[in-house]
Amino acid sequence: MDHLTHGCVLLLDGTPDRRRGLLPNPTAHAVAGARPRGFLAAGTADVVQLPAMAGPQSVLAHLQDAVTVPGPLLVWVTGHLMVPARKGQEVHLALRESTPSTVRYNGLPWEWLTRVLHEHAGPTLLVIDAEADARSWPAVAAAAQDGRLTAGLPVCGVVTPGPERPAVEAGPYTRAFLTALSVGHPTAGPVLDPALLHHLALGQAVLPDRMLALQYGTAGPVLANPAHAAVSSGTPAPVAPLTPPAPLAPLASEEAPQEEDALPRILAAANAGRHNEAAAMAAAWEQQVLRRHGPQSAEAGLWVEVRADLARLAGDHPRAAELWMSAAAGRLARSGPSDDEVVAALKRAHYCWQQSGERAHQLAPALLALWEQVPGNPDAAADVRARLGAPAR
Repeated sequence: MDHLTHGCVLLLDGTPDRRRGLLPNPTAHAVAGARPRGFLAAGTADVVQLPAMAGPQSVLAHLQDAVTVPGPLLVWVTGHLMVPARKGQEVHLALRESTPSTVRYNGLPWEWLTRVLHEHAGPTLLVIDAEADARSWPAVAAAAQDGRLTAGLPVCGVVTPGPERPAVEAGPYTRAFLTALSVGHPTAGPVLDPALLHHLALGQAVLPDRMLALQYGTAGPVLANPAHAAVSSGTPAPVAPLTPPAPLAPLASEEAPQEEDALPRILAAANAGRHNEAAAMAAAWEQQVLRRHGPQSAEAGLWVEVRADLARLAGDHPRAAELWMSAAAGRLARSGPSDDEVVAALKRAHYCWQQSGERAHQLAPALLALWEQVPGNPDAAADVRARLGAPAR
């Protein structure tokens, strides 16, 4: 074993049994089932999962053992953050028997976790996807704001309000982060930047408005990039024999051969039902195009259209309508109302808007404003006004 490349993944599940009985925390289960050994930029790795943890001293011992590894250390925390009902507002990770009245004794003080992680000599990353109930929320929010939750460590993640009922599937942030991590980034080199994955996850996950987004520090070489590994090994990515739909065809240009190569793979994933994977790949390519050409460029606008069509394929018609409207607005600003592609984008936005259910009324003013800038389409504008209940003009 090459100890210089030996790392560790530690999965901490802070879920009191009283909430879920014997059912596993679905977020922790998703991480454990995603082959976490492959996450690390290390030749070999230990994976330690602590489900339904009992007793802070036992957890502390596992933490102290994990920080002795010489290579990268990834600690993924899920479950509940809690503060004692009385005597202080110190944040704890709830353990198996924790309640507000007992967490001071049987929960893991957050300061213990961060203090021990600072002892690790190698690169470290702390990923958090946790919940906090209404009573604990003010103290947790204060700890996030004043830096106690990150404590100077490389951290990314979210804290969300605890749901009224136990969740039956993994948290949306973890699902999106795992998807981005499994896909990687085509130009990132052998190591992924957790900040990039964090922002991709925030962009793809449907998260509550009231949430705490955590991102701090530079992790160093912790997370492996599977896209780089595939390129280095010379293994070609599978490409399905699909013809890109008409709105996506402009990507097949001499100026963007990499995008042309990526598009069939993205569409193949979407048509196979792997919508999160397709969205993550598209977002990664869009980030590259934004850096190369800028947010107002035609190249960036084409990737907005890609994401719009992916949203449609995934059945998210309100999001697809928003993205097609954004694409139409971009084309309108670049080439004016006489551009046929402006009308084409608006027609696609209009179709998706018609399938948007309760969200249609909310989206209608923006769609109407765009149609009113494009001459020769009175029926489309009238349709939107009818939905708004506004008089025709």
